[in-house]
Amino acid sequence: MGCLGNLIWLIFGGLAGDLSWLVAGCLWCLTIVGIPIGMQCFKLAGLSFWPFGKEVVYSNSGFSFLVNIIWLVVSGLPLALAHCLSGILLTLTIIGIPFAKQSFKLAKLALMPFGARVVTSSRYY
Repeated sequence: MGCLGNLIWLIFGGLAGDLSWLVAGCLWCLTIVGIPIGMQCFKLAGLSFWPFGKEVVYSNSGFSFLVNIIWLVVSGLPLALAHCLSGILLTLTIIGIPFAKQSFKLAKLALMPFGARVVTSSRYY
């Protein structure tokens, strides 16, 4: 399901989500202070581009909590709402349910991207 799922995801909506992460990363990189946040956006754009076969692992720290709050106010809510809307639309068909799960995974990640690591899932291999 990994490779085929990623190709179908890319064709039917994954590209729009990926572009939104890339735009957010470019906007954050306009300032020197925002460059670390923009770099995280670029990493997560890769996940948004090919979400099947990858999982997100969260670890907590004081720095990531603070940056997540700033992120949520500035960029997180629009990205999370877009991924939630996409997930809701994808659940309207049975075929779209696996893609909706990926969209909801990205919505959660859009709310709390800092302190998150993307790892390869052994479930698909």
